[in-house]
Amino acid sequence: MVVTIHDVARLAGTSTATVSQGLNSPRRVSAETRRRVLAAAKKLKYHPNIHARNLARRQSRTLGIIVSDIQNPFFPEVIRSFEARARRWGYEVIVSDTNYNPRLMTRATERMLEQNVRGVAIMTSEMSPTLFRELVGRNIAVTLLDVDSAADNISTIKFDYSAGLYQAVEHLHGLGHRRIAFVGGQSLKSINARQTAYLESMRKVGLEPGPIISGNQSVEGGLAAGLKIARLSKRPTAVIAMNDLTAFGLSKAFSRSGLRIPQDMSVIGFDKTFLAEYFTPSLTTIDIHADQVGRVAVDCLHKLSSTREPQGEEHLIPLQLVIGESTGPAPSNRERTRFIGSP
Repeated sequence: MVVTIHDVARLAGTSTATVSQGLNSPRRVSAETRRRVLAAAKKLKYHPNIHARNLARRQSRTLGIIVSDIQNPFFPEVIRSFEARARRWGYEVIVSDTNYNPRLMTRATERMLEQNVRGVAIMTSEMSPTLFRELVGRNIAVTLLDVDSAADNISTIKFDYSAGLYQAVEHLHGLGHRRIAFVGGQSLKSINARQTAYLESMRKVGLEPGPIISGNQSVEGGLAAGLKIARLSKRPTAVIAMNDLTAFGLSKAFSRSGLRIPQDMSVIGFDKTFLAEYFTPSLTTIDIHADQVGRVAVDCLHKLSSTREPQGEEHLIPLQLVIGESTGPAPSNRERTRFIGSP
């Protein structure tokens, strides 16, 4: 049997309007009335029809978030923060994963349109300009990560890559490292921005940039890049990775090649995923504050969708180097030459 709001009202001894207020606007009813309404709803196992309620209000209480790789530990942390913040504002959340696939990005966007979301946070760069214009054209609030600029109905979240990468390079320079590699090389805007900040930071400390090796943001990509680095005749003594997953792959490659971390090779990751602390050795990484990203994204969407003049804002997230056990003093020339030519 389908339980309706009328059933709850009868059991609680109130009107249906009071039940609605007790469930959705608790400040508008007394504590005793709300207690009776909640008790009746729980006993009857009543679940409000959120979609119908939104249609009646002609205002959606649903937010969407689209991420590029749900397997990357960074994104679950963002999503968890996003959902927690959304609940505080009274929103439901829809999550979509694109796996860096433009076709899946199109489907994710269509899903947001079908669900009549009030706002959507786009945490990927595979966005079709046509679909993006359709979102904004329907007055759906948008928060973008790491791309474009704020505009009407569009807020952006960006990262202070220059400061974050400079902290990493300065840390390694202070430990005596003079040949520092970077694993990046993809066409994604966020990775290019990290690579550019690395190049600028190397020049700031008076060093020539080390080799830049291509990866694909995965553990496997880091493993392949690490094996290439280990075979270089003029091997670097430290490597900065585009993200933590790449750093994990690098560490495995160096271990397989007979290189110790950090005695023979220092490694720095990027994102500060929860795994960094538990990796062996614990990973030195640049904290990108995933929890803050999720909170800011929701606040931007709520603000944009709750005002008559939705002018977007740009938010800059500060980055911080968190030092673990994967970085140490640069090896001497004698120690380095002992490993040149290792398989």
